Amino acid sequence: MTIDWHIKKFKELSPSKLYEIMHLRAEVFVIEQKCLYQDADGKDAKCFHLLGHDSNDKLVAYSRILPAGVSFREVSIGRVVVPKKARKKEVGRELMIHSIDAVNKIYGNVPIRIGAQCYLKDFYTEFGFSVIGEEYMEDGIPHFEMLKPPGIPH
Repeated sequence: MTIDWHIKKFKELSPSKLYEIMHLRAEVFVIEQKCLYQDADGKDAKCFHLLGHDSNDKLVAYSRILPAGVSFREVSIGRVVVPKKARKKEVGRELMIHSIDAVNKIYGNVPIRIGAQCYLKDFYTEFGFSVIGEEYMEDGIPHFEMLKPPGIPH
């Protein structure tokens, strides 16, 4: 699958692109994962948004890049999402590579902290993230905080 990647500041997102992002996040996190939570958490305006569109201009990958101090002391990658039909095609791996590259381009070679769903621990470990601390529940889903030190290749 060929993906066209774009990184945008919040104010650069058109209403239709923002709707597309919110639709995908709700489709996966709220409907598929049956997780009732406040997705519009007030952080999006402070973030960079990485969008991956397929050859039909359909959003097939998304993450947001959060500056240090918004969710964690460190820069963070969050709302990592790929729709069900694009999974098993290495899109998630490509999304994480582009997300880490975006962090490095925007903020330099800095540590990256994430709040990862526990079942994805091995996936994130592939990119140099290690579990920090104990498992915790967020919105009814078990999570770990994970940290990728600077200089660890992905």
